[in-house]
Amino acid sequence: MALQWEQLIIDAADHAELGRWWARALDWVVVADNDEEFEIRPEPHRLPGILFTPVADEKTVKNRLHLDLRPDDQSREVARLVALGARHVDIGQRDEPWVVLADPEGNEFCVLGPRRN
Repeated sequence: MALQWEQLIIDAADHAELGRWWARALDWVVVADNDEEFEIRPEPHRLPGILFTPVADEKTVKNRLHLDLRPDDQSREVARLVALGARHVDIGQRDEPWVVLADPEGNEFCVLGPRRN
C-alpha cells in the first residue's frame, strides 16, 4: 500500500491571513487562495502542504498536534518569528532546549535547538 502525506489542515478564524503568516514564516509559496481555502507548500508542486480553512469558532485549548521547526540558529529564528507576530507561550515546558511559540491565532509550535547526536 502506498501512502503519501498530502497536507496538514489548520482551522482558522481568518484562514487567508493566517496562511499568509505561515507562508512568510516558512518561506513557502501560496498555491490556493479563495474563500474556502488557503494552501501553502514548500514549492508549487512539492508536498506536503498546509491548508488553512475558515471556521467560526475560536481556538480554546492547547493544540493536540503541532509543528516542530529546526532552524540553523534558534535564537535568530525565534526573534524573526516574534517580529512576524508570533508570541512566546508557556505550556509547561520548563527548561527544555526548545522554544514554544504561538502563531497569530494562538496555534502552538516549537522552535528546536541544535540536533543532539
